[in-house]
Amino acid sequence: MENETKQSSVPSVVATVISKSVPVVGASKDAQPARGGFRSSRPDRKRPREERVKSEFDQKILNIRRVTRVASGGRRFSFSVAIVIGNRKGSVGVGTGKAGDTSLAIDKATKNARKNLLKIALTKNLSIPYEVSVKYSSARIMIMPAKGRGLIAGSALRDVFELAGIHDIAGKIFSGSKNKLNIARAAVKALSQFPALRQIEQKIAVAGVPQIAVTK
Repeated sequence: MENETKQSSVPSVVATVISKSVPVVGASKDAQPARGGFRSSRPDRKRPREERVKSEFDQKILNIRRVTRVASGGRRFSFSVAIVIGNRKGSVGVGTGKAGDTSLAIDKATKNARKNLLKIALTKNLSIPYEVSVKYSSARIMIMPAKGRGLIAGSALRDVFELAGIHDIAGKIFSGSKNKLNIARAAVKALSQFPALRQIEQKIAVAGVPQIAVTK
């Protein structure tokens, strides 16, 4: 019996000695398990976001319409956008854009408005020098100076005046049309008449001729 117990204890002693003497391949004392598993070994591929440069022009969307065109292959949908932009320092423009996506249509309308940008000659009080009545398509409006009364206008007229930086002005819409695009273009048409008067006044001042009251 003693021989059998000695023989059975020998293999267990040998196994413990081998386990202590033979190191585990790839293991180290300082090694610690990674939190993310295999993903933690990958390099960080996140790119820093580029900061968008703010444009000098503010914008206001007048309307967005979905346009349907019937073709041989079926109906095709697109979006039409009308927008007005301005720097609130005397520059304003109206543009339109059309594309299959609203964001692309807005970009096209903004580029078109930049092409149609108008520089307005304002008075020292950030107003207009005199009263003007114009008609564009179905829209008929009248704008007049309003010294010390602020901005008195509604609809697309107010958007154009705010983005142009005009403070003391009043506007009225006489037509029954509610088309904001036509009203905005009528406002820009009315404002486009003032730079010509400012140039005439400058030429008269340079020539030394006394100014004559302009009659409408």
